[in-house]
Amino acid sequence: MSSEPSLRRSLSWVQGLALTTGAVLGSGILILPVLAAQLAGPASLVSWLLMGLLTVPLVITLSHLAGRYPEAGGIAAYAQRAFGDRAGAITGWLFLGTVPIGAPVSVLIGANYIGVYLGLPKTAIFLIAGVMLLLAICFNYRGITLSGNVQLGVVGLIAAIVILVIVAAFPKVHPAAFTPFAPRGWWPVGTAMTILFWAFVGWEMIGHLAEEFRNPARDIRLSLGGSLVVINLLYLLLAVVTVGSRSYLAEDNLAALATLVLQSWGSLAGAVVAVLGFVVCYGSIHTYVAGFSRLVYAQARQGDFPACFAKLHPKHQTPYRVLLALIPLFLAVLGAAALDQAVTSVLMQLTSAVFIALYIIGMAAAVKLFGSEPSKRRSALIALLVCLAVYAFTGWTGLYPLILAGIGWCLAARRVPQKPGRTEDLKTL
Repeated sequence: MSSEPSLRRSLSWVQGLALTTGAVLGSGILILPVLAAQLAGPASLVSWLLMGLLTVPLVITLSHLAGRYPEAGGIAAYAQRAFGDRAGAITGWLFLGTVPIGAPVSVLIGANYIGVYLGLPKTAIFLIAGVMLLLAICFNYRGITLSGNVQLGVVGLIAAIVILVIVAAFPKVHPAAFTPFAPRGWWPVGTAMTILFWAFVGWEMIGHLAEEFRNPARDIRLSLGGSLVVINLLYLLLAVVTVGSRSYLAEDNLAALATLVLQSWGSLAGAVVAVLGFVVCYGSIHTYVAGFSRLVYAQARQGDFPACFAKLHPKHQTPYRVLLALIPLFLAVLGAAALDQAVTSVLMQLTSAVFIALYIIGMAAAVKLFGSEPSKRRSALIALLVCLAVYAFTGWTGLYPLILAGIGWCLAARRVPQKPGRTEDLKTL
């Protein structure tokens, strides 16, 4: 038996639910209900319902994949099983184009909410963003149990604030606000759905933590199923009060959110928006840092990435070298964003394009892996078609995943072929 430590099986389904919910409930909850309502009016509620329903086959498929193949590689591992080693390596390279550039952008958004409320200078805002990133790395460095417990607190705070805002805003909801229901026709409903897709990205990260669940087959299903219900309810109820209170008619998108909260909280509105913006942005990167570190560890373990990343901390049993390597990458991206604010918007678009490409690969792998199981294959096929349709709207940013895939393809071609399968430190379930 190997003397090397292995990933610790300590995650409960409740911690998994918090980690998944935190990954999906990002900054989109602050602005997307407003953007969708501005596009489609009250009919945007149909967009939320349809997008929530279309997410179901995606989540079901990811649940089946992670439960059957509980590997830290996640989608990369599924791609390897379905299409071979090179496909797994290419998928790993796609992941390298997500968290290192997406996490700094996310925390900048959260830090900006605090900065604007307190009237802080730009330097202080970037300092807050850096502290948020370091906190995510430190908590994940100390182990998945601590990381899961921290995320429980973060998600609990998010849910409490959003629920209180929704409850307080309901008296401001008037039936007249829902007529005419589709003032711009029904086409904007579809356009709004392409935007709302970003509100439902993050489910895949649970796959990278699969090796650390006590009972992956059961716990992952409960985590994903519970988060699906929680997320859809919060999104839909927030969309209802946004439309019903007509707060989306404000000229500024962020002012629209402030208007909704102002109607509910009065003079405390600024503080509520600042705290909510901060915690939802931190919650998403907390899980993404955890999942990304496991992905790199898993790929290094089988030879796709440098072997130095295939080491776990002897005490905490975490991929600490990956986490430490993220620090200079995060600082470099923060520095680039500090020099030019336009960089932030571009990085967000590039990251989103890669995540859609990853979902396409994951669903395509599921279609092949579940070939002899019609119901599972059907869910995967539906999710695949939805992801392909959304990818068509990515525009020029859709080239970024192709460039990363090309790099992965070339590097994988130079790699010495290995026998498929996981290494000995992965316990058989």
